[in-house]
Amino acid sequence: MTAFPTVATLSRLGATLIVAFMLAGCAAAPDPKDADAVAEYEEVNDPAEPTNRAFFEINLALDKVILKPIAFAYKEYLPDFVQSSINSLLNNLRSPIIFFNDVLQGEFKRAGTTLLRFVINSTIGIGGLHDQAAKWDLEYHNEDFGQTLAKWGMPEGPYVMLPILGPSNPRDAVGLAVDFLLDPLNLWLANTNRDEFIFARTGLRAVDQRARHYDALQDMEESSLDFYAAIRSLYRQRRADEINQGKGSANMPAPGLSKNSISPTPWDGEEASRDE
Repeated sequence: MTAFPTVATLSRLGATLIVAFMLAGCAAAPDPKDADAVAEYEEVNDPAEPTNRAFFEINLALDKVILKPIAFAYKEYLPDFVQSSINSLLNNLRSPIIFFNDVLQGEFKRAGTTLLRFVINSTIGIGGLHDQAAKWDLEYHNEDFGQTLAKWGMPEGPYVMLPILGPSNPRDAVGLAVDFLLDPLNLWLANTNRDEFIFARTGLRAVDQRARHYDALQDMEESSLDFYAAIRSLYRQRRADEINQGKGSANMPAPGLSKNSISPTPWDGEEASRDE
């Protein structure tokens, strides 16, 4: 019998997407006669800025209370080889989704690399705990359905700050849901009443990515006059870069609990660049 996510899981994802699209219409455009205001409004692509800023503050508070302290302990007290093994394992578990999006984008050579990496790391790499494929010059890359939709010509839509999940836009929110629903491991866990392992995996990914970018985020928050605007600008630039080269994921580890993301956590993988 084909496995499908539980009703509760679908409801949570549906609610997230509804919020994403509702946010797009929460703020009025500037006076059309004010050319400078109109140009700035179009440049930042953030029509729901007041609402987005409110969610940003909530996410930032959650990050400071929950994710940031855990990430600090993770990076300071876990041996480097343990952190590396966890990151390698999480990357390997994501291989089916990366392969799926490689194929949908017509990147068959990259799809072959993804498949070969998965076979090597799942066997010689002890289930993915060791990135043996990288030592053989088969480098890791990430893909998601948001990037696939961009390659197919779907516009990003307005910038949104999702509750808990962090920075996104309607296209990437749809991509996040599709990746989640089509992930073979998630499907199996959801249909064997093991939902807690889905949340554990998501949480571990968020902690791992938050720890890897702990210092960079700290420096940005301390040096930015407007942390919200800095995060927005960085997210949009990185997303364009990732789409351009098909590398990485724009789901930042903060100020949300995402992945890939949940982020949707967000700053995962290599930096690159692709015009949308």
